[in-house]
Amino acid sequence: MSFKTPPNNKIRKIQSEELLRIFIQYTPVAVALFDREMRYLAHSKRWVIDFDLGEEDLVGRSHYDVFPEIPPEWKEEHKRCLAGKIIKKEEEQFPRKDGSVDWVRRELHPWYDHTGRVGGLIMFSEVITERKKEQEALRTSKEKFSKLFQANPHGISLSTLDEGRYIEINQAFLDQTGWEKHEVIGRTSMDIGLWDNPQDRVKARKIIDEKGFLRNFLVNFRRKNGEVYPCEWSCEVIDIQGEKCILSVVTDISERVRIETALKESEEKYRLIVENASDAIFIAQDGVIKFPNPKTAQILNVPAEELQNAPFPQFIHPEDRDKVIKNHEKRLRGESLPHTYDFRVIGKTGEVRTVQISTILTEWDGRPATLNFLRDITEVKRLETQLQQAQRMEAIGTLAGGIAHDFNNLLMGIQGNASLLLMDLRDDHPLADRVKDIQESVRRGAELTRQLLGFARGGTYHIQPTNINNLVSETCQLFARTKKEIKIHQKYQEDIWAAEVDRTQINQVLLNILVNAWQAMPGGGDIFVETENVWLSENYVRGYNARPGRFVKISITDTGVGMDEYTMSRIFDPFFTTKEIGRGTGLGLASAYGIIRNHGGFITVYSERDKGSTFNIYLPASESEVTQDTGPPPSALKKGSETVLIVDDEDVVLKVAIKMLEELGYKVYSAESGMQALEVFKKNKEEIDLVILDMIMPGMGGAEVFEAIKSEKPDVKILLSSGYSINGKAQDILRRGCDGFIQKPFDLGGLSHKLREIIEAKRPSRPS
Repeated sequence: MSFKTPPNNKIRKIQSEELLRIFIQYTPVAVALFDREMRYLAHSKRWVIDFDLGEEDLVGRSHYDVFPEIPPEWKEEHKRCLAGKIIKKEEEQFPRKDGSVDWVRRELHPWYDHTGRVGGLIMFSEVITERKKEQEALRTSKEKFSKLFQANPHGISLSTLDEGRYIEINQAFLDQTGWEKHEVIGRTSMDIGLWDNPQDRVKARKIIDEKGFLRNFLVNFRRKNGEVYPCEWSCEVIDIQGEKCILSVVTDISERVRIETALKESEEKYRLIVENASDAIFIAQDGVIKFPNPKTAQILNVPAEELQNAPFPQFIHPEDRDKVIKNHEKRLRGESLPHTYDFRVIGKTGEVRTVQISTILTEWDGRPATLNFLRDITEVKRLETQLQQAQRMEAIGTLAGGIAHDFNNLLMGIQGNASLLLMDLRDDHPLADRVKDIQESVRRGAELTRQLLGFARGGTYHIQPTNINNLVSETCQLFARTKKEIKIHQKYQEDIWAAEVDRTQINQVLLNILVNAWQAMPGGGDIFVETENVWLSENYVRGYNARPGRFVKISITDTGVGMDEYTMSRIFDPFFTTKEIGRGTGLGLASAYGIIRNHGGFITVYSERDKGSTFNIYLPASESEVTQDTGPPPSALKKGSETVLIVDDEDVVLKVAIKMLEELGYKVYSAESGMQALEVFKKNKEEIDLVILDMIMPGMGGAEVFEAIKSEKPDVKILLSSGYSINGKAQDILRRGCDGFIQKPFDLGGLSHKLREIIEAKRPSRPS
C-alpha cells in the first residue's frame, strides 16, 4: 500500500461533506478526516478495524479522546500539518490502550476550504507490525515472495449512475491510469479510453443494472500511454443526497496474473516462488487440495504425497468445518467476505493448530478454483490466551486482596481480644482452652488470608539471594519424609544461579505443588524435580508480564491422573478445586501463582488426561551472592514504658490494639484517621516515641501521614501496620526510612517483640 501526494501538495476543494464521507468510508485503507480541532469528520471502515474500535462511530469525537495514549510528538505533527505541512512517517511505534505497541506508517495532509484556509487534515495510517516481524524471515527470498504477497494499490472512483461521469477519484486511480485529475473529473471511462474491450463495459453495466453491484469482475484496462493491464473491478450503486452514484474499486492485478501465468507455464518457476514461502499455499478445487507447497505439509503434519488430491475438509476441525466450507462456497460465488479469517486444523497425528486463511479466486484447467494462503497463528493465539488469563487473574487478584485485607482487620479484633483474655486466665481455668481454640481458628483464618494475599500481589516479606538447589532439596526431603508411597527423583544443575526470593514463600509454593502431585497419585507414583539455568527471550515471556533475560527454572512432574484443558485453564483460580469437600480450599495453587508473580516470575503447566502433569516455575536470576537465612525471633513476651500513638480507621482494631499496648505497659494515644493522627501528634510529639500507622485509610492514607509526621519529628520511630502484606506502597515507605512492618492480625507476643526491636534500635545521630 502506498500514499501519493496530490498535485501541488494540496488536497483540493472538497465538493461535498457527504460525498467525502462516503468516499472515505469505502476506502480499503485506514483513513480519517479531521477538522482543525482534531474532531472526526469521517473515517474509513478500515480505520476502526485496524485500531480495534469495533463498530463505533467516531464522527464528532475528538481524536485525543479516542486515543488518549497518543504520544506528544504526534500532537505536534498534527499542529504542523494544520499549519500547511505534509507529514510522512514510514515507521513509528503506536501505543495501544492495553499496553501493547504496534508499528504504523502514517501520512498527514492538510485540506483546504473554499477560502483557501486549512480546514483540517486527512490522516492515512497502515499497521505494519506483522510486516516488520516478517521482514527478517523473508529477506533471503524477498524478490520472489513479494511478487506473490505484496499488497496491490486500489483505484477508487465515484461516478454518476446515468452517464458514468467521474465525480471524484483517488491518487491510486491516477497512478494506475497515468492521467491527471483535471483530465478525468467530469468525463467518462469511455472518454479517457479506459476500456481495452468496450464490450466488457456493456457486460459489466448489465450486471450492475440487474444487481446494483458487481464483485471481482476481471477486465483489461488501458493506461494513458496505451499500456493494457489486467484489473479486478468491484462496484456498488450508492445514494448520495438523493442522487444515485457508482462507487468503484479497481485493483491492478498485473503481478498476480503474471504469477498465475508463470505457475501454469512452468512448474519450476512455481517451486522457486512457492516452495520457499513461510505460509502454506495450495490450490483448492471441488474441495480437493492440488499442488500443496512444503509449508502446507508441515502445518498439517501430513506427507506431501498424501496431501495431493486429498479433501481439504478432512483436515479442518469438526467444529469449524461448516464455517470454512460455507465461506469457500461464498467466495466461489463472488460474494464479499473478510480478507482473512481464522479456523483450526487437525494434522495426521491429531495435533490441533490455528491458522489464518487468505483466498484468491482463480481458474484451474478452465474451471473455478481458489488460491489459498494459510498462516500458522497458533503461537499468536497462545499469547492472546495468556494475556487474557493474566488480565482475568489480575482482576480476581484485586478482589482477593481487598477481601483478605478486610478479613485480617476482623481477625485482628478477635486475635487481640483473645490474647488479652488469656493473660487474665490461669492455665487451668475452664475457659482457657476455649480461648486457645479461638486463637487457633484465628491462626487458620490468617493462613487463609495469607494465601489470598500471596495470590493477590500481596507482596513479599523477607527477600534474600538464595541457592534454589538447596531450597528445593530441603523442601523435597521434608515432603518425602511424610509421603513414603511417593518416590522423588531429583536432578539439580550445577552452578545454579542465585534468585532473590522469600524463602518461606517459595517453600510454600513448592509444597503446594508437591501436595497437588501427591493427591493426583492416590495409589503412589513418581515425582521428578529438576532445576535449570535458562535464558528467556522477549517473545517467550510475552503474555506472562515478565522481563526477558536469565531465569532459574524449577520443573515438577508427576505421573498422576493429569488434567483436561478446562481444568488447566482454571487451575490457578482462587477456590477452584477438583477435590472432594474437605480435601482442599482451592487456594494452594492460586497462592503459588501469586507468590511467583510477586517475585517477577511466572508458572506454566502442561498436562494430559492419564499422562501426568508438569509445573514449570521461572524465577528471575540475581547477580547478588547467596545469603544465609536468620531464624525466627524469640517468642518471650517483652514489655515497655514508652509512649505510643496508634492510628487505625477500623474501630475494632483500634480498641483492641490500645488494650494490648496498655497491657504491655505503654502509654497510648490513638487516632482513627490520618488528619486526627496529625493533630494528636503535633500536640504530643515531644512525648511520643513510636507511631503504629495503618497503611490503608480513607482520606489521608498511611504514606501521607508518614511524610507529615516525619517532617514534624524526623527521629520518631514508625511501625507500619496493614491487613495486606508488604506491597509496593509499603516497601516504598520502608525504603524512605520507616522502621518496620507488622501484618494484621498480630498477637500480643509478636507485637511486643516488634515494638522492642524498633524502640531499642540505635537512633541515627543528629547533626549538632
